[in-house]
Amino acid sequence: MAPRFLLSLLLLGSLAGCSTVATQKRQGARTAMRQEIAAEPPGDYFIGRRFYKTDYKFWGYVRSPGQPWSSARMVMLNENTKLAPDRQQGQIGSDNTYEYKLLGKFSGQTIYEPASNGFYPEFVLKGYELRSATPAPIFRNPADTDPQRRVMPVPY
Repeated sequence: MAPRFLLSLLLLGSLAGCSTVATQKRQGARTAMRQEIAAEPPGDYFIGRRFYKTDYKFWGYVRSPGQPWSSARMVMLNENTKLAPDRQQGQIGSDNTYEYKLLGKFSGQTIYEPASNGFYPEFVLKGYELRSATPAPIFRNPADTDPQRRVMPVPY
């Protein structure tokens, strides 16, 4: 009985160690992200994080340079001038969690999105540049970025 108990404790300890390593890695990535945000030059552009959900039609989160993700706004994208990256490639949602430098402006209009029963600011897209296909996480729970989950988290 004692050997099984000790083996169980060892297994639990090793699992806890994996969790600690993953948490430390995640915290390190977030610290690096905060430093990158602080170093962003001011300018006439925005930073966007694609947040694709199968059931919804919003585009993702947009923030001003130098501002934290907690200040970002979920937006509806106006693509009359420029198509969103995934739509331009004909692969809707293929860029889920990607980070972009966005050129454009907030129109001042608010758009109703019926699936979420929410109102979101309209962002008129004029251009974009991919910053990262694997940026640091902006949500506490990694599962929040699953396109099938109907969760609407707020960046932190």
